[in-house]
Amino acid sequence: MAPNKMTIPYPKFSDLPLDPSHPPHTAWGLWGMDDELGTLNHLTPERTVVAAKEIKTGLRFGINWALEQMDYTGGFRETIKHEIFEIGKSMNDDRITFNTQTSSQWDGLRHWGFDDGKFYNGYTQKEILENKTPRLGIQAWAKQGIVGRGVLIDFVAFAQRNGIKYDPLDWYAVPLKIATQIARECNFEFQAGDIILLRTGFTTAFENASLEKKKEVMSKSPFQYPGFESTFEVLAWLWDMKIAAVAGDCPGFEAWPPSEHAMHQILLAGFGMPIGEMFALDELAKECEKQQRWTFFMTSEPLNVKGGVATPPNALAIM
Repeated sequence: MAPNKMTIPYPKFSDLPLDPSHPPHTAWGLWGMDDELGTLNHLTPERTVVAAKEIKTGLRFGINWALEQMDYTGGFRETIKHEIFEIGKSMNDDRITFNTQTSSQWDGLRHWGFDDGKFYNGYTQKEILENKTPRLGIQAWAKQGIVGRGVLIDFVAFAQRNGIKYDPLDWYAVPLKIATQIARECNFEFQAGDIILLRTGFTTAFENASLEKKKEVMSKSPFQYPGFESTFEVLAWLWDMKIAAVAGDCPGFEAWPPSEHAMHQILLAGFGMPIGEMFALDELAKECEKQQRWTFFMTSEPLNVKGGVATPPNALAIM
Protein backbone atom coordinates (compact mmCIF):
# COMPACT_ATOMS: atom_id res chain seq x y z
CA MET A 1 0.00 0.00 0.00
CA ALA A 2 1.67 3.20 -1.18
CA PRO A 3 1.29 6.42 0.84
CA ASN A 4 -1.98 8.19 0.13
CA LYS A 5 -2.32 11.73 -1.08
CA MET A 6 -3.79 14.24 1.32
CA THR A 7 -7.35 15.32 0.63
CA ILE A 8 -6.60 18.88 1.84
CA PRO A 9 -3.42 20.84 2.67
CA TYR A 10 -1.70 19.55 5.81
CA PRO A 11 -3.42 21.15 8.82
CA LYS A 12 -1.85 22.35 12.05
CA PHE A 13 -2.65 20.58 15.31
CA SER A 14 -4.70 23.61 16.29
CA ASP A 15 -6.91 23.01 13.24
CA LEU A 16 -7.90 19.50 14.37
CA PRO A 17 -10.37 17.88 14.21
CA LEU A 18 -11.05 18.33 10.52
CA ASP A 19 -14.75 17.64 11.07
CA PRO A 20 -16.42 19.02 14.22
CA SER A 21 -18.40 15.79 14.56
CA HIS A 22 -15.18 13.82 15.03
CA PRO A 23 -13.44 13.41 18.42
CA PRO A 24 -11.11 16.26 19.49
CA HIS A 25 -7.63 16.44 17.93
CA THR A 26 -8.35 13.81 15.27
CA ALA A 27 -7.10 13.91 11.69
CA TRP A 28 -9.70 11.54 10.28
CA GLY A 29 -10.08 11.86 6.53
CA LEU A 30 -6.83 13.73 5.88
CA TRP A 31 -5.62 10.86 3.69
CA GLY A 32 -9.15 9.62 3.00
CA MET A 33 -11.60 7.87 5.32
CA ASP A 34 -10.44 4.48 4.05
CA ASP A 35 -6.79 5.18 4.95
CA GLU A 36 -5.03 2.60 7.16
CA LEU A 37 -1.51 4.09 7.27
CA GLY A 38 -2.06 7.23 9.31
CA THR A 39 1.17 9.15 9.82
CA LEU A 40 3.10 6.44 7.97
CA ASN A 41 1.88 8.36 4.92
CA HIS A 42 4.80 10.70 5.72
CA LEU A 43 7.18 7.90 4.70
CA THR A 44 7.11 8.71 1.02
CA PRO A 45 9.44 7.08 -1.52
CA GLU A 46 11.31 10.38 -1.79
CA ARG A 47 11.95 10.49 1.96
CA THR A 48 13.08 6.86 1.90
CA VAL A 49 15.71 7.73 -0.71
CA VAL A 50 16.96 10.60 1.46
CA ALA A 51 16.93 8.43 4.60
CA ALA A 52 19.07 5.80 2.88
CA LYS A 53 21.86 8.40 2.69
CA GLU A 54 22.17 8.01 6.48
CA ILE A 55 24.04 4.76 5.83
CA LYS A 56 27.71 5.71 6.24
CA THR A 57 29.47 2.71 7.81
CA GLY A 58 27.06 -0.14 7.07
CA LEU A 59 26.95 -1.23 10.73
CA ARG A 60 23.61 -2.86 11.52
CA PHE A 61 21.83 -3.09 14.86
CA GLY A 62 18.84 -5.25 15.64
CA ILE A 63 16.75 -3.18 18.03
CA ASN A 64 14.34 -5.92 19.06
CA TRP A 65 14.28 -6.98 22.72
CA ALA A 66 14.32 -10.76 23.04
CA LEU A 67 10.79 -12.16 23.11
CA GLU A 68 11.43 -13.98 26.39
CA GLN A 69 12.81 -10.99 28.33
CA MET A 70 9.45 -9.86 29.74
CA ASP A 71 9.41 -13.00 31.86
CA TYR A 72 7.13 -11.65 34.58
CA THR A 73 3.93 -9.67 34.03
CA GLY A 74 2.07 -10.29 37.27
CA GLY A 75 -0.53 -12.26 35.32
CA PHE A 76 -1.71 -9.22 33.38
CA ARG A 77 -0.47 -10.72 30.11
CA GLU A 78 0.83 -14.20 29.42
CA THR A 79 4.56 -14.67 28.88
CA ILE A 80 6.05 -16.47 25.90
CA LYS A 81 5.70 -20.23 25.47
CA HIS A 82 8.27 -21.92 23.22
CA GLU A 83 8.01 -25.59 22.31
CA ILE A 84 10.42 -27.67 20.22
CA PHE A 85 9.16 -30.98 18.92
CA GLU A 86 10.50 -33.70 16.67
CA ILE A 87 8.69 -34.35 13.38
CA GLY A 88 11.05 -37.04 12.03
CA LYS A 89 14.54 -38.43 12.42
CA SER A 90 16.81 -35.45 13.20
CA MET A 91 14.01 -33.10 12.14
CA ASN A 92 12.46 -30.46 14.41
CA ASP A 93 9.74 -27.87 14.33
CA ASP A 94 8.89 -25.33 16.99
CA ARG A 95 5.80 -23.50 18.12
CA ILE A 96 5.89 -20.05 19.69
CA THR A 97 2.89 -18.60 21.51
CA PHE A 98 3.21 -15.05 22.76
CA ASN A 99 1.28 -11.87 23.44
CA THR A 100 2.42 -9.16 21.05
CA GLN A 101 2.47 -6.69 23.96
CA THR A 102 5.15 -8.48 26.00
CA SER A 103 8.31 -7.52 24.12
CA SER A 104 9.38 -5.05 21.43
CA GLN A 105 6.27 -4.12 19.48
CA TRP A 106 4.40 -1.61 17.41
CA ASP A 107 0.95 -0.79 18.74
CA GLY A 108 -1.30 -0.95 15.70
CA LEU A 109 -4.39 1.13 15.00
CA ARG A 110 -6.67 -1.51 16.51
CA HIS A 111 -4.94 -1.35 19.91
CA TRP A 112 -6.50 1.62 21.70
CA GLY A 113 -9.50 3.70 20.70
CA PHE A 114 -11.42 6.56 22.23
CA ASP A 115 -13.71 5.96 25.19
CA ASP A 116 -16.74 5.95 22.88
CA GLY A 117 -15.40 2.91 21.05
CA LYS A 118 -14.18 4.79 17.96
CA PHE A 119 -10.79 4.06 16.41
CA TYR A 120 -8.87 5.73 13.56
CA ASN A 121 -11.16 7.03 10.83
CA GLY A 122 -14.24 6.02 12.80
CA TYR A 123 -13.79 2.24 12.84
CA THR A 124 -15.50 0.83 15.93
CA GLN A 125 -14.72 -1.58 18.76
CA LYS A 126 -17.79 -3.61 17.73
CA GLU A 127 -16.39 -4.03 14.21
CA ILE A 128 -12.97 -5.03 15.53
CA LEU A 129 -14.41 -7.72 17.82
CA GLU A 130 -16.64 -9.04 15.02
CA ASN A 131 -13.48 -9.17 12.86
CA LYS A 132 -15.42 -9.54 9.62
CA THR A 133 -12.93 -7.26 7.88
CA PRO A 134 -9.16 -6.79 8.52
CA ARG A 135 -9.50 -2.99 8.34
CA LEU A 136 -6.85 -1.17 10.40
CA GLY A 137 -4.97 -4.42 10.95
CA ILE A 138 -1.17 -4.42 10.93
CA GLN A 139 -1.17 -6.22 7.56
CA ALA A 140 -1.65 -2.74 6.03
CA TRP A 141 1.76 -1.72 7.41
CA ALA A 142 3.41 -4.98 6.34
CA LYS A 143 2.74 -4.20 2.69
CA GLN A 144 5.41 -1.50 2.64
CA GLY A 145 7.13 -1.76 6.02
CA ILE A 146 8.10 1.13 8.27
CA VAL A 147 11.21 2.52 6.62
CA GLY A 148 12.80 5.93 7.05
CA ARG A 149 15.20 8.03 9.09
CA GLY A 150 15.43 7.04 12.73
CA VAL A 151 16.56 9.55 15.36
CA LEU A 152 17.71 8.55 18.84
CA ILE A 153 16.88 10.72 21.83
CA ASP A 154 19.30 9.24 24.36
CA PHE A 155 17.96 10.45 27.69
CA VAL A 156 20.06 7.88 29.56
CA ALA A 157 23.30 9.46 28.34
CA PHE A 158 21.94 12.99 28.85
CA ALA A 159 20.98 12.20 32.45
CA GLN A 160 24.41 10.74 33.16
CA ARG A 161 26.15 13.83 31.73
CA ASN A 162 24.00 16.20 33.75
CA GLY A 163 23.75 14.37 37.05
CA ILE A 164 20.01 13.68 36.71
CA LYS A 165 18.98 10.89 39.06
CA TYR A 166 15.97 8.77 38.19
CA ASP A 167 14.87 5.15 38.42
CA PRO A 168 14.27 3.62 34.94
CA LEU A 169 11.80 1.21 36.57
CA ASP A 170 9.71 4.02 38.01
CA TRP A 171 7.85 7.06 36.72
CA TYR A 172 9.85 9.82 35.07
CA ALA A 173 8.61 12.19 32.36
CA VAL A 174 11.16 13.48 29.84
CA PRO A 175 10.17 17.07 29.00
CA LEU A 176 9.85 18.18 25.39
CA LYS A 177 12.37 20.97 26.02
CA ILE A 178 14.92 18.38 27.14
CA ALA A 179 14.27 16.19 24.09
CA THR A 180 14.85 19.14 21.77
CA GLN A 181 17.92 20.16 23.80
CA ILE A 182 19.35 16.65 23.35
CA ALA A 183 18.82 16.97 19.60
CA ARG A 184 20.64 20.32 19.53
CA GLU A 185 23.55 18.93 21.54
CA CYS A 186 23.70 15.96 19.16
CA ASN A 187 23.69 18.29 16.14
CA PHE A 188 20.59 17.08 14.38
CA GLU A 189 17.26 18.66 13.55
CA PHE A 190 13.99 16.79 13.46
CA GLN A 191 12.58 16.34 9.96
CA ALA A 192 9.25 15.39 8.46
CA GLY A 193 8.95 11.62 8.30
CA ASP A 194 11.32 10.95 11.23
CA ILE A 195 10.89 7.86 13.39
CA ILE A 196 11.69 8.91 16.97
CA LEU A 197 13.34 6.47 19.39
CA LEU A 198 13.54 7.46 23.08
CA ARG A 199 16.03 5.67 25.34
CA THR A 200 15.14 5.66 29.05
CA GLY A 201 16.90 2.49 30.23
CA PHE A 202 13.76 0.53 31.15
CA THR A 203 14.40 -2.66 29.17
CA THR A 204 17.95 -3.05 30.45
CA ALA A 205 16.94 -2.34 34.04
CA PHE A 206 14.07 -4.82 33.85
CA GLU A 207 16.25 -7.48 32.26
CA ASN A 208 18.82 -7.14 35.06
CA ALA A 209 16.31 -6.91 37.93
CA SER A 210 15.69 -9.70 40.40
CA LEU A 211 12.36 -11.53 40.36
CA GLU A 212 11.44 -9.75 43.58
CA LYS A 213 12.09 -6.37 41.95
CA LYS A 214 10.07 -7.33 38.88
CA LYS A 215 7.16 -8.31 41.12
CA GLU A 216 7.43 -4.97 42.91
CA VAL A 217 7.44 -3.06 39.61
CA MET A 218 4.54 -4.98 38.08
CA SER A 219 2.41 -4.87 41.23
CA LYS A 220 2.15 -1.09 41.28
CA SER A 221 -1.30 0.27 40.56
CA PRO A 222 -1.09 2.00 38.23
CA PHE A 223 1.96 0.49 36.50
CA GLN A 224 4.71 3.15 36.46
CA TYR A 225 7.53 3.67 33.98
CA PRO A 226 9.49 6.47 32.32
CA GLY A 227 8.82 8.03 28.94
CA PHE A 228 7.99 11.27 27.17
CA GLU A 229 5.91 13.82 29.04
CA SER A 230 2.29 13.59 27.89
CA THR A 231 0.97 17.05 27.12
CA PHE A 232 -0.94 18.73 24.32
CA GLU A 233 2.26 20.65 23.60
CA VAL A 234 3.99 17.35 22.78
CA LEU A 235 1.05 16.17 20.68
CA ALA A 236 1.11 19.43 18.74
CA TRP A 237 4.87 19.17 18.22
CA LEU A 238 4.68 15.59 16.94
CA TRP A 239 1.83 16.43 14.58
CA ASP A 240 3.14 19.74 13.27
CA MET A 241 6.62 18.25 12.79
CA LYS A 242 5.06 15.46 10.66
CA ILE A 243 6.68 12.69 12.72
CA ALA A 244 5.92 9.31 11.15
CA ALA A 245 6.16 7.10 14.25
CA VAL A 246 7.35 7.19 17.86
CA ALA A 247 8.98 4.47 19.93
CA GLY A 248 11.05 3.90 23.04
CA ASP A 249 12.61 1.26 25.26
CA CYS A 250 9.83 1.68 27.82
CA PRO A 251 6.38 -0.03 27.96
CA GLY A 252 4.72 3.06 26.48
CA PHE A 253 6.11 6.08 24.65
CA GLU A 254 4.63 8.46 27.21
CA ALA A 255 5.56 8.18 30.88
CA TRP A 256 2.91 6.35 32.88
CA PRO A 257 0.81 7.42 34.61
CA PRO A 258 0.37 10.39 32.24
CA SER A 259 1.80 13.70 33.39
CA GLU A 260 -1.25 15.54 32.02
CA HIS A 261 -3.15 13.70 29.31
CA ALA A 262 -2.68 10.15 27.99
CA MET A 263 -1.33 10.36 24.44
CA HIS A 264 -2.06 6.79 23.37
CA GLN A 265 -5.62 7.45 22.23
CA ILE A 266 -4.85 10.60 20.26
CA LEU A 267 -1.67 9.18 18.70
CA LEU A 268 -3.27 5.88 17.65
CA ALA A 269 -6.95 6.65 17.16
CA GLY A 270 -6.63 10.36 16.37
CA PHE A 271 -3.46 10.67 14.26
CA GLY A 272 -3.01 7.07 13.17
CA MET A 273 0.58 7.21 14.53
CA PRO A 274 2.34 3.93 15.42
CA ILE A 275 3.67 3.66 18.96
CA GLY A 276 6.70 1.42 19.47
CA GLU A 277 7.44 0.00 22.90
CA MET A 278 10.27 -1.88 24.65
CA PHE A 279 12.78 -1.57 21.83
CA ALA A 280 16.38 -2.60 22.66
CA LEU A 281 18.48 0.52 22.15
CA ASP A 282 21.69 0.10 24.17
CA GLU A 283 24.02 -1.17 21.45
CA LEU A 284 22.70 1.37 18.98
CA ALA A 285 23.26 4.12 21.56
CA LYS A 286 26.87 3.03 22.06
CA GLU A 287 27.56 3.26 18.34
CA CYS A 288 25.80 6.62 18.06
CA GLU A 289 28.07 7.92 20.81
CA LYS A 290 31.12 6.44 19.11
CA GLN A 291 30.27 7.98 15.74
CA GLN A 292 28.85 11.16 17.31
CA ARG A 293 25.81 10.71 15.09
CA TRP A 294 22.31 10.00 16.36
CA THR A 295 20.48 9.61 13.05
CA PHE A 296 20.37 6.43 10.99
CA PHE A 297 18.45 4.44 8.41
CA MET A 298 15.72 2.36 10.02
CA THR A 299 13.69 -0.53 8.66
CA SER A 300 10.87 -2.44 10.29
CA GLU A 301 8.75 -5.20 8.81
CA PRO A 302 5.51 -5.82 10.74
CA LEU A 303 3.97 -9.28 10.78
CA ASN A 304 1.65 -9.85 7.85
CA VAL A 305 -1.35 -10.86 9.94
CA LYS A 306 -4.80 -9.85 8.77
CA GLY A 307 -6.52 -7.82 11.44
CA GLY A 308 -3.49 -7.86 13.73
CA VAL A 309 -3.61 -5.53 16.73
CA ALA A 310 0.14 -5.24 17.33
CA THR A 311 3.35 -6.71 15.96
CA PRO A 312 6.98 -7.38 16.79
CA PRO A 313 8.93 -4.68 14.91
CA ASN A 314 11.57 -6.88 13.26
CA ALA A 315 13.56 -3.64 13.20
CA LEU A 316 17.08 -2.75 12.14
CA ALA A 317 19.00 0.50 12.55
CA ILE A 318 21.75 0.90 9.95
CA MET A 319 24.44 3.50 10.60
